Amino acid sequence: MSATPGSAAPASPRAPRVHYAWVVAAVALLVLLGSAGFRSTPSLMMDALHNEFGWSMATISSATSVNLTLYGLTAPFAAALMDRFGVRLVVVCALLTISVGAGLTMLMREPWQLVLCWGVLVGLGSGSMAGAFATTITGRWFTARQGLVTGVLTAAGAAGNLVFLPLGAWLVEAHGWRSAVVVVSLAASAVAVPVLLLMRERPADLGLLPYGATEEPPAPAADRRALARSLRVLRDAARSRAFWLLAGSFAICGATTAGLVGTHFIPAAHDHGLPVTTAASLLALIGVFDVVGTIASGWFTDRVDSRLLLVVYYALRGLSLVLLPQLFAGSLEPPILAFVIFYGLDWVATVPPTVALCRRHFGEDAPIVFGWVLACHQIGAAVVAGLAGLARDALGTYDLAWYAAGGLCAVAVVLCLALRGTGAPRVVPALS
Repeated sequence: MSATPGSAAPASPRAPRVHYAWVVAAVALLVLLGSAGFRSTPSLMMDALHNEFGWSMATISSATSVNLTLYGLTAPFAAALMDRFGVRLVVVCALLTISVGAGLTMLMREPWQLVLCWGVLVGLGSGSMAGAFATTITGRWFTARQGLVTGVLTAAGAAGNLVFLPLGAWLVEAHGWRSAVVVVSLAASAVAVPVLLLMRERPADLGLLPYGATEEPPAPAADRRALARSLRVLRDAARSRAFWLLAGSFAICGATTAGLVGTHFIPAAHDHGLPVTTAASLLALIGVFDVVGTIASGWFTDRVDSRLLLVVYYALRGLSLVLLPQLFAGSLEPPILAFVIFYGLDWVATVPPTVALCRRHFGEDAPIVFGWVLACHQIGAAVVAGLAGLARDALGTYDLAWYAAGGLCAVAVVLCLALRGTGAPRVVPALS
């Protein structure tokens, strides 16, 4: 039917200038920025808690170990819960759990209370926003630029440290450790607001295709049993050699980053006479270079064999950790700054290629599989966080921990090389 004279022709729908996927990615970036900053706070408080309560480094590290373990074990179930109840509800509940856990820390008098508040509550909350969250967002909202967006979201962890570590160190030094946990508690509540207002579940909710898609992805399979699905995916993935190689190498990644450097770098530097605020600033500076390295890693992941990227990353990390004990000094010197730059570029550059390999081998189950791989990452981190504290109490130095971490990186190189021949890539639609 043609339009009558003088009547306006119906307007054709126009695509938005900015795809809403970028809005969702920006909200996810804010969430991950905050989550990383919240998790970094215990390393700032170790000396303060030791001085006030007389607790050993091993005792304080045990809370961090519980935090790291639950952070990892929560991730695969959080991915399934996001499918079942929605990303927005799960993330808001996680942020409020962190807020409550951090706030209650102010009232603690015994070590078990530190384990309960910072280990259990903050661990569960931050674990619900772990790597599976970023994988879910990129899988649902992006067909193009998945590797790059994964890299950017992963780099948010480093950027969160950049914001929180110097601020937290200053608060601990100037006003005591309780002021730092108050800031964490309030910030976690504040971050929940944009999640409530702006987060959407899927492009189809807004009548959109995923960014870069040319056709509607298949509807996700309805599975109302989040726990059962997480365990089923683990059972199926565990039959694959690729899963165990990825899980083993990523456990070493956690051991040599969050478990050792993330937890013990500040007290180790302080052992050599470096002020806590300066050590915290160095750890934050690692985060600056990690942002660059992780985004670059996402770019490389779209273009280079992910397995080879992991081999290079673990080899370089191991070299830097073996050299670290000789680089510490009582003041800022060029060698320790060189370590910060070199190690920072590698900090979590392993995440984009590991996510890509999960997608390659496990298709639409990749977010949950990566959640389980991340659980192994955090278990590795938890074990080393505790062992390094014990080593420091027994030997009076962290040197053995740094050398052992370098050896573990060599093992990770071997595991990544063994990924050759673990199966052909699956051709799959965008992740649910």
